[in-house]
Amino acid sequence: MSTSEGSVSYKKADASYFEQRHLSRYAGIWSLWALGVGAVISGHFSGWNFGFATGGWGGMLAAGAIIAVMYLGLTFSIAEMSPALPHTGAAYSFARTAMGPWGGFITGLCENVEYVITPAVIVTFITAYVNSILGLDAAYSPIVWIVFYAIFLGLNVFGLELSFKVTLVVTVLSLAVLVFFWASAIPNMDFSRWALNIGVGPDGAAIELPEGGGEWFPFGFSGVLATLPFAVWLFLAIEQLPLAAEESVDPKRDMPKGIILGISTLILSAFMIVLLNPAVAGVGAFHLGSSLEPLLDGFRAVYGDGGVVLLGIVALTGLIASFHTILYAQGRQVYSLSRAGYFPTALSLTHAKYKTPHVAMVTGSIAGLLVMMVIWFALGAAEGGAAIGSVLLNMAVFGAMFSYIMQAISFIMLRINQPDIERPYKSPLGIPGAVLTIVIAVVTLYYQVQDPNFSKGVLWVAVWFAVAIAYFAIIGRHKLILSPEEEFAIAHAGGGVGPGSEEPAPAE
Repeated sequence: MSTSEGSVSYKKADASYFEQRHLSRYAGIWSLWALGVGAVISGHFSGWNFGFATGGWGGMLAAGAIIAVMYLGLTFSIAEMSPALPHTGAAYSFARTAMGPWGGFITGLCENVEYVITPAVIVTFITAYVNSILGLDAAYSPIVWIVFYAIFLGLNVFGLELSFKVTLVVTVLSLAVLVFFWASAIPNMDFSRWALNIGVGPDGAAIELPEGGGEWFPFGFSGVLATLPFAVWLFLAIEQLPLAAEESVDPKRDMPKGIILGISTLILSAFMIVLLNPAVAGVGAFHLGSSLEPLLDGFRAVYGDGGVVLLGIVALTGLIASFHTILYAQGRQVYSLSRAGYFPTALSLTHAKYKTPHVAMVTGSIAGLLVMMVIWFALGAAEGGAAIGSVLLNMAVFGAMFSYIMQAISFIMLRINQPDIERPYKSPLGIPGAVLTIVIAVVTLYYQVQDPNFSKGVLWVAVWFAVAIAYFAIIGRHKLILSPEEEFAIAHAGGGVGPGSEEPAPAE
């Protein structure tokens, strides 16, 4: 039976439709904590450090604090929305309830870019480490990509319990590596000599001060703002946690706790790594401003090059943790949009035995790999390998920033327009916290645009958006399914599912 709401049409699916798309519940507070922290932790191993070249040490610290405020506003908002709307759709589900089907779909597209592309970015970093450790020729990089995708897709597909156990182990191991580094760095740090060894040259670019003793903010306040995009990598992807809502044992109780524990852990870790990594004698902020492996550089400075293979393997843990957990998020994000009919419904089929969204995970991974292969072979191995990281990274961050803005707007609209929704947890920052998230995200986007590599990423995101929106406008909006999050949104908009319709199918 079909019904309509505005410009979209819904089909009433029978019980067998949802049985073929069933998820299992397993995750508790610590599984959720590991999922959130594990997704982000690679950003503490590499990527964030490029901010030293634009802001100096003080600029990086200040930018990190500003971005932490943005993520606090965001995470407190989703900590309120997720138990109130405990569906796998997460950002799409929030926006769907607040802004209708088109708002939900656009928000889902933003997250889709982030979760399909981010694993591709991380696997390029993993490959660089593996090539260095094993002495492999970079020409074989595509083979390494495929091997890592295959291994961690397997771990994600063959059982939810296995996936969460792997997530917990690699996340704890990654944090243990960071704690070990902090303990190693503290007795070997000379803050003024090394962390403050950046000055400004006649052309306005960073120069090395051989004796250190530079200013905390060599580039002034504009340098702080220019550093915001790099600080994002210290927290990017914590927002994926609500995608596990339908696999959480008690999302109304555990989801807020998992989110808040996760962001608290990440803020502490981010502060320690920004403080200690550049201050280690022999490293320095100037060198880290262009380093691809800042944590490994720190270990080398303390322990020498003798154990470089072992140290390289140790440094891989954070990258592997994030790769594994974001593959999980990718599958759930594609699954949720597919189950509701925004994407082709075949993508939301779950494994008959393991009840994991294997079709969504495999399809999303193939899409990410195809993008990488196109860049690799179109530009040639050398140039393509260098371009993959910068282009895909900017695509992922672009999608993430827009999804943050849409989620914060959703939070504000739900607070104002639907105050009677049951809220097991309420954000202590409220609407002001969501407004801060929007403002900081917009400023960060503005400074990302200043990066010449950014325009390439935006172009490809625009192409993907155009294709997806055309599909939805022509086909998808007439094939929506009354999934749990869609029924919830329609019911709380006051319209029910239409006169004479059948009783809604129960949420899974």
